[in-house]
Amino acid sequence: MDSIRPASAADLESICRIYDAAREFMHAHGNPTQWPGDYPGLVDAEEDLERGALYVLDEGAGPVAAMSALPGPDATYDVIEGEPWLNDEPYWVMHRLAVLEAGHGAGTRMLSWLCGLHDNLRADTHADNRPMQRTFERCGFVRRGTIYVEDGTPRIAYHYVA
Repeated sequence: MDSIRPASAADLESICRIYDAAREFMHAHGNPTQWPGDYPGLVDAEEDLERGALYVLDEGAGPVAAMSALPGPDATYDVIEGEPWLNDEPYWVMHRLAVLEAGHGAGTRMLSWLCGLHDNLRADTHADNRPMQRTFERCGFVRRGTIYVEDGTPRIAYHYVA
């Protein structure tokens, strides 16, 4: 039986495998630069776990998807070029949504779950990450302008308002 739940320390090895699989998928499908090197990795998962921001989709045999979700504000979203945010209300942020195996709807299930909990969400993805763009749109997110992540590279900003 599927369950989306907060991650535990026992999940960290599985989460790292999920990150590795997602990174390999992105590299093989025209998105070689969004997650460079070993990002995200164990350190990122441990930080998210410590903040209480790491969630997994467990299909019974262990996690098959992971994401970070936490309340804003997030400085990454302070400046947006092009289309503005839909509102300036308090929001939650989703980062690092990753699945073990693409094409099975795990990412959509996780994002839909998060939308059911929070009525104002912001997220972003790389212009080359077409699967994530489709997932956002499938879950009701609206494409907005461009934001820039910590290393200065652009990302497409998405906003969900229930």
